[in-house]
Amino acid sequence: MEQQTIIRATAFEDADLIREAAALTREFSKAKPGIYWPDLLASALLGYAGLYLAITGMSLAVQLIGATVAIVLLYRSASFIHEITHMKRDHVPGFRWAWNALVGIPMMIPSFVYEDTHNQHHSKMRYGTARDPEYLPLALMKPYMLVLFLAIALFGSVGFLLRFAIFSPLSVISSWIRRETVARFSTLAINPAYRRPLPTGQFRRDWIIMETGASLWSIGLIAGVAMGWIALKAFLIYLGVVSAAFALNQLRTLVAHLWENNGDVLSVTEQYLDSVNVPPPGPIAEFWAPVGLRYHALHHLVPSVPYHSLPEVHRRLAAKFGDGSNYAKANYPNLRGLIIRLVGSSIRGGKTA
Repeated sequence: MEQQTIIRATAFEDADLIREAAALTREFSKAKPGIYWPDLLASALLGYAGLYLAITGMSLAVQLIGATVAIVLLYRSASFIHEITHMKRDHVPGFRWAWNALVGIPMMIPSFVYEDTHNQHHSKMRYGTARDPEYLPLALMKPYMLVLFLAIALFGSVGFLLRFAIFSPLSVISSWIRRETVARFSTLAINPAYRRPLPTGQFRRDWIIMETGASLWSIGLIAGVAMGWIALKAFLIYLGVVSAAFALNQLRTLVAHLWENNGDVLSVTEQYLDSVNVPPPGPIAEFWAPVGLRYHALHHLVPSVPYHSLPEVHRRLAAKFGDGSNYAKANYPNLRGLIIRLVGSSIRGGKTA
């Protein structure tokens, strides 16, 4: 507590920026079903159509086109898990369960792996500390850690497949396996020290439903391949597309923050400045940071604002505060520059293995 008191005394806050962000939150906090549903349904259906072409295409060119479409659009579909974590249930009724049925379970990331824990990343006293499940000081680590960080995602589909096909059934008969499975293998976390507590209440009941669905899906896939009902080639293409989508998200995560905080408790403004926006005019960011994720720093200012309102909130804040402001300092032009900056920081300051 003494260290935190010292940190709070030296932290700075841009009161004008926080005040304006709060006002815009009140104006733009309502999620619009007329945007959420068409976006999700079109992204998922076209993504699965691409997966079908990747599996059944008559030529390599068609398969590659299908795989590319599947990776990009299923990644976009999966990114709605972030919106689900923040949205009020009554704003878009049924969306959470529909997303789990269409995307979460087929891609083996039911929403419970992000719900509840992601909000800890937004906690004023947790962000960037050892208690934050979604933070590592990557800019202060050795460069090989950046490579390892990206490489892990390539095995994501296999990891989740085994988690739900093996550990879910075993956890029914062993309380120890259950505790360990929940603590270590049930969260989209990047902090290896994070341990998740057992769920309680209504969330526990929802968790069980989602986990049962994901477990049956995973067991069905493995059994289908073993029995010859699912072609091994089709199964491997499916795993490859899911892993590629995970890897694309991991690349986005790599530049979502500057990762320069080494455990200090930061003010909201400092959290914002440690985070990254990649706003227009560059169009490419919409593919690697979809569903509002290109405004990740802004999201840390206004976490309850839905993705479809973030462009307008950004325009208003940029116009009000202008170049040279604290708001402008979190805006970056492209992915390449962010990667170069992170690698440079790692080479200069990497001290942690």
